[in-house]
Amino acid sequence: MIHSEQRGRTTILRVEHGKVNAIDTELLTELALRLDEIERSSATAVVLTGTGKAFSAGVDLFRVLDGGQAYVDGFLTALSATLLRLFTFPRPVVAAVNGHAIAGGCIVVWACDYKVMAEGTGRVGVTELLVGVPFPAAPLEIVRFAVPGQYVQEVLYTGQTYDPGEAHRRGLVDEVVTPEALLDRACAVATRFGAIPAEAFRIVKKQLREPVLERSQRYAETTDGEGRRVWSSPEIHATIRDYLQRTLGKR
Repeated sequence: MIHSEQRGRTTILRVEHGKVNAIDTELLTELALRLDEIERSSATAVVLTGTGKAFSAGVDLFRVLDGGQAYVDGFLTALSATLLRLFTFPRPVVAAVNGHAIAGGCIVVWACDYKVMAEGTGRVGVTELLVGVPFPAAPLEIVRFAVPGQYVQEVLYTGQTYDPGEAHRRGLVDEVVTPEALLDRACAVATRFGAIPAEAFRIVKKQLREPVLERSQRYAETTDGEGRRVWSSPEIHATIRDYLQRTLGKR
């Protein structure tokens, strides 16, 4: 599900989960466990990438439809917890965006410290509102942190996806490189960041992210319960089925 390899003192995590690395509870649990292992290791940085044509196409909506309220509740809890774990990981994390990073997959990218994207047909963007589901507090605050302020409403409200050049011009990724150079460049950035004295990097990263954690906790108390009801409602499940039918020709 998530393969690990070492390049110097950088740990490369490569997601390989179905055709498009869709996000489900099991993948989130595995990513959190891998981060725990890396934090206990001597690795100084992490590169996170995908397999095939997708970094991650986002939440496995079929699981949402089939799993019922219990699955949705557990999944949303794991989603927020794992995204915040990645966002606050005390060592540098570089995303090597090998292809499509959509919805939750895009937020995984934006939870990283630096984003390198491959040229080509891959697209990034958050399509949640097109599907009909709201953002839990933690993912939304990560979007607000990562996306330049003048583009936040455009990104959230339109659900638009952007090709690599458009994403770079909007500040949604930091660099665009050839597919052949992607992993080498991501590892080079990770090595450079990993050479910063670890405690200094950890403190500055914590300082940058602390307001996001505070807002996430505050807003989760007032909005996440309402949002979970929407994720599980029959009306929204009908919207999800329609979206899957229009985009994938299924259900």
